Amino acid sequence: MATPTPILARMQQPGPKKILACDGGGIRGLISVEILAKLETDLRNQLQKPDLVLGDFFDFVCGTSTGGIIASWLSTGMSMDQVRRFYVEQGTTMFQHAKWYKQFYEKYDSAPLSKMLRQTFNQQLNGSDLAVADQEPPVELGDPRLRGLLMLVLRNHNTDSPWPICNNPLARFNQLDRKDCNLKLPLWQVVRASTAAPTFFPPEVVTLAPGTDQEYRFIFVDGGVTTYNNPAYLAFQMATAKPYDINWQTGIDQLLVVSVGTGNAPSSRANLNTQDLTIIDYAKTIPGALMNAATDGWDMVCRVVGECRFGRPIDSEFGAMIQKPGTPAEQSNWTGTKQFAYVRYDPLTSRAGLDALGLADVSDEALARMDDVSQIPELQRVGRVFAAKNLSLEHLLGFLEG
Repeated sequence: MATPTPILARMQQPGPKKILACDGGGIRGLISVEILAKLETDLRNQLQKPDLVLGDFFDFVCGTSTGGIIASWLSTGMSMDQVRRFYVEQGTTMFQHAKWYKQFYEKYDSAPLSKMLRQTFNQQLNGSDLAVADQEPPVELGDPRLRGLLMLVLRNHNTDSPWPICNNPLARFNQLDRKDCNLKLPLWQVVRASTAAPTFFPPEVVTLAPGTDQEYRFIFVDGGVTTYNNPAYLAFQMATAKPYDINWQTGIDQLLVVSVGTGNAPSSRANLNTQDLTIIDYAKTIPGALMNAATDGWDMVCRVVGECRFGRPIDSEFGAMIQKPGTPAEQSNWTGTKQFAYVRYDPLTSRAGLDALGLADVSDEALARMDDVSQIPELQRVGRVFAAKNLSLEHLLGFLEG
């Protein structure tokens, strides 16, 4: 039996539930940050709560890679202004080049990011001074001061499998009598593991059951190299599938999923020849192609199973699959019963997409790079312009409770 905690109490509180899912995408996470900043501002004005933070509005926040950074910071009660400040001021620190002799393995040094994450969590929850925050005992995944449920997506390189890890106190591997209880893991390390993009950052080695006769280690890499760079449906699955023991009710009036991307820029190669498809070309293009396909694939699943209230068209055949709230069952765009209300905010950052946003001066090629910190101002512009044109609290009708 789990010890009662504020997180468990909130998880089991009756009433509709709200989920926020944040995609991976490196420094492009700033697009998500600006979209979420607009959402937070609008909610504060609508609900007349000037201090409202998204970690209190959403019952369950989840993320992959850079989305995991955003989600974890929100779970500590950070405002979007604080999150933005860290990305803008620490972006260069997060992407600090590794020593030349290490660049055969990874492009960037993970130590500055690890230190910054540890400092941030200790500052936010302990009120620690910056000078000592990374020297204090680290905040753990199971810290009861987190605002609600938090899920992070990792890839276990040892077992060749995705690892969605959550602070749900009822989860099988979160029982406190286990020597390898996941809740005891340092939160900074779990987040760092979710961001360990191969070739960009070194993997993260996590020790479970440390100091016991059951001690063992796993090597983790970025959750974005699973099929869950977009974790929206995975979050719905965890919230409702019996093995996870959260057991939230489904229904378009019971469950809301807000999914936020980092910009979608499919690569168009109109003049491609078969002679161009060398081993090197495949190595460069296939990982991104698989990630894009998986991201759109889960978006499509959410629009079929859920009542999609907003989202850009997926392709010319599937379209956007938007369905207005209150649509009679016989007029639904799916033959089954809709399981949740769904909103997808993810700007198209191709040349055509940026032009449509009125951003003809923004380079689509530069924006596509996940580690180009020189693009921070442009990424912010894209997020702000997209949010101003598209974000509306009408998409959240029925769930506008603080």
